[in-house]
Amino acid sequence: MTRVILAGNVKIGDKQPLVLIAGPCVIESESLCLETGKAIKEIAGKLRIPYIFKSSFDKANRLSLDSYRGPGIKKGLEVLKKVKKYLKVPILTDIHCTKEIPEVAKVADIIQIPAFLCRQTDIVVEAAKTGKVVNIKKGQFLAPWDILPIIKKIESTGNRNILLTERGVCFGYNNLVSDFRSLKIMRDTGYPVIFDATHSIQVPGGKGTCSGGEREFVEGLSRAAVAFGCDGLFLEVYPDPDKAPCDGANMINLKELEKLLKQVKRIEAAL
Repeated sequence: MTRVILAGNVKIGDKQPLVLIAGPCVIESESLCLETGKAIKEIAGKLRIPYIFKSSFDKANRLSLDSYRGPGIKKGLEVLKKVKKYLKVPILTDIHCTKEIPEVAKVADIIQIPAFLCRQTDIVVEAAKTGKVVNIKKGQFLAPWDILPIIKKIESTGNRNILLTERGVCFGYNNLVSDFRSLKIMRDTGYPVIFDATHSIQVPGGKGTCSGGEREFVEGLSRAAVAFGCDGLFLEVYPDPDKAPCDGANMINLKELEKLLKQVKRIEAAL
């Protein structure tokens, strides 16, 4: 059994429906977020899948100085406020330093710790002190059992609103692999586990100055993760991924989302 975590009006965990966390990789404009979020919400609603909107106001962990990072915290949070107000969905976004946390906590229902920062004690503890749900992206350099000390950092503040996200593990140079054993190992901690299907197919540094990706594997990995056992799927979704300024190779086309969600819903029903 896992805890049931409440993010806004969405319950995640033991005996709850599979949850969808989805949206563009990074905030580009208010219209993109509202239109994409609305479309995803309609698809999820039709399939009775609880939905949480995600997007980043800053992609601070980029390899190249020239990579698109987003509008920054001030403009980005204004956009996320509007998404929350007009679409009436919970919001997930990530933080990159302790000074961002108070402002992000005013808007986000889930504060995400990026994979590269998951061992940064000050960031993890300060995020936990807000009392908000904290989503730990397990670093691609960690074994699944290495998540336990990070959980304890959050629990030390009295906060037990924790989600754990698997996003693949390093497998040689410029490659990630998904080991589904990690879903059970992390779920055995008692906290819900999310499978990030789009970052799991990333090819880190695969394009020299930025990451590549193999989005043709997203559907298969998503189906496998739901069959193996997870509490939610994390998907980066975009109207035309090939034209996205950031992580386009890792995002799925909005037009393909409904087909994928129908597949995983059938798997969930079979289980």
